[in-house]
Amino acid sequence: MCGIAGCLVTDSESPPPSLGLLERMAAALHHRGPDERGLYRDRRVGLAHARLAIVDLTTGQQPLSNEDGSLWVVMNGEIFNYLELRQELMTLGHRFRTRSDTEVAVHAWEAWGEQAFNRFNGQWAIALWDAASRTLVLSRDRLGVRPLYSCEHRGRFYFASEVKAIFAADPTVPRSLDPIGLAQTFTFWSVVPPQSVFAGIRELQPGHVQIVRESQGTNRPYWVPEFPATPEAGFAGSLTEAVEETARRLEQAVRLRMLRADVPVGCFLSGGLDSSLVAALGLRVKGPGFCTFSIRFEDAEYDETAYQRLMARHLGTEHREIVVSRQDIAEALAAVVWHTERPILRTAPAPLFLLSRAVRQAGIKAVLTGEGADEVFAGYDIFREGKIRRFWARQPRSLQRPLLLGRMYPYLSRSPVAYPALARQFFGRGLDRWREPGFAHHPRWQAAHAIQRLFAPGLRAELEGRDVVAEQLSELPPRFVTWSPLAQDQYLEMKILLAGYILSSQGDRMLMAHSVEGRLPFLDCDVVALANALPAAYKLRVLDEKHVLKRVAEGTLPLDILRRSKQPYRAPDAVCFAGRVVPDWVEDAMSERALASAGIFEPGGVRQLYGMCRAGGVQQFANTVNMALIGVLTTQLVHQQFVATARQWQTPEVPPQTLVDRLETRARSAAP
Repeated sequence: MCGIAGCLVTDSESPPPSLGLLERMAAALHHRGPDERGLYRDRRVGLAHARLAIVDLTTGQQPLSNEDGSLWVVMNGEIFNYLELRQELMTLGHRFRTRSDTEVAVHAWEAWGEQAFNRFNGQWAIALWDAASRTLVLSRDRLGVRPLYSCEHRGRFYFASEVKAIFAADPTVPRSLDPIGLAQTFTFWSVVPPQSVFAGIRELQPGHVQIVRESQGTNRPYWVPEFPATPEAGFAGSLTEAVEETARRLEQAVRLRMLRADVPVGCFLSGGLDSSLVAALGLRVKGPGFCTFSIRFEDAEYDETAYQRLMARHLGTEHREIVVSRQDIAEALAAVVWHTERPILRTAPAPLFLLSRAVRQAGIKAVLTGEGADEVFAGYDIFREGKIRRFWARQPRSLQRPLLLGRMYPYLSRSPVAYPALARQFFGRGLDRWREPGFAHHPRWQAAHAIQRLFAPGLRAELEGRDVVAEQLSELPPRFVTWSPLAQDQYLEMKILLAGYILSSQGDRMLMAHSVEGRLPFLDCDVVALANALPAAYKLRVLDEKHVLKRVAEGTLPLDILRRSKQPYRAPDAVCFAGRVVPDWVEDAMSERALASAGIFEPGGVRQLYGMCRAGGVQQFANTVNMALIGVLTTQLVHQQFVATARQWQTPEVPPQTLVDRLETRARSAAP
């Protein structure tokens, strides 16, 4: 796991990237790779790498090249099947100098071109430079575990794992928030690649390869999620056979992620089905000394300590906990936003930021997580909710069918289904559109979209006539209409929320803030392919979510874990800023002066919302009010940290003078 960055000169009259520029980019990514830095430069391109050493600790230094130095690569992430690919490439005549999975990427591109990425089982963002053809190749893993951004500016094409490295490279790159990025955020909870929250900055879509050759470029998918058009086209076996095959593939996915590392691998443990199953499988590989890590909350509504400790005792792991308070979340949020580089509508990333710090302090550099299980095995409430609403929509006058909503959200202290009349009104909206794409997601999208009423008049004017929901639904693949309703809902969850929020704001960015690599067995390509092929009833059996996964876990997990009601990971939101002394930056960010300066929100409405929160009244209001407060606050932070202050990123203190000497030598010898 690392940070990558670089610059391609697309204007033939521009000078080559300087070593200083590349060093600034690498320094901005120091938190992603504190172990080592490496640069490559020729007359057309510069590559920068900040390394977190996980595989091949001694010889895996990047950038790496092929045998004759005509092809160079920097990579963030892991290719877990690299040993198998290495053996295949060696039979084709390729010679290796390291044991690194990164070097496999170089030779795989030589051997198979764009088809190489379909052969990779892993999580990666890759930049390859073919000096002979003057071609830059960027690739991102199938579901977007690892980030990659780009920007074209003044005859140069910049790319990096994080936007801050692009801003560090060139102070003339414009810095402003993109209206469409904001509209997407306040609809979907996140931007949807290739859109970013910054104007002029693009995010490479998951499962895509981008090829840049001087001023020309192409961007196309090498993989998209697929679901069977008919039952016969999918997994044809029985439920028992599906359980056996799911168990086999998941065990292999965990084994790869445990063994393909030269450092110890730990595991997050939430106390739910997903992380508990991953921890149990990880223990089988690791044996004694396996470390697990959990978050405890002072707020009982969010706390899962009893289940976490039950599972840790059951496994006998070396278990560590952190206790998170409302004050901890409030104090961490500014640092969280600095690492997310985008507004967030929830505070849930903040406790994970704190947990990642504890993992690193324990000496662990890589952890397994249960992320992805809800997307690929249909675990979210939105899938059950969509099924109930479609059932209700077939008889919209029924008084009995909407009662099924009472089985939803038992973990919420202010559950919407606790008020039947309000629940019928909220969930009953748009029932006549039950055959349309996005039906299951519309209540959530509409709730977040309502916050846009706080947008300043100028921003609302810029967005006049734009419908970000319609734009996303217009890009659905032609086969979408042939899939089951559950498959349609899963596809939209994977495309719209998974990469931008779950894997980024709650995942990669919080882990890498403290130089910790997350490994996600449920997003193994073989596991995903099987899960997508399963009949809908194997995943969502009536209203029993992740049914096949629960069957896999039988006999492995304690019954109390297996049978507990689903409780998704959440954290206290606006209440963290209510009725107490808040950090100074909060008052500053929410001041009328700061709001007017940013020009994103209407100051009067925001000040009224903030005043209600400070008085403690926000606890009595709907989920939308919580999202509005956190969304406004974090948007203001993004503006202050990246736009208003034009913050400069200083090179952290790094030892070795030899680093500069080595890089200068390499740059001279590589120049054509």
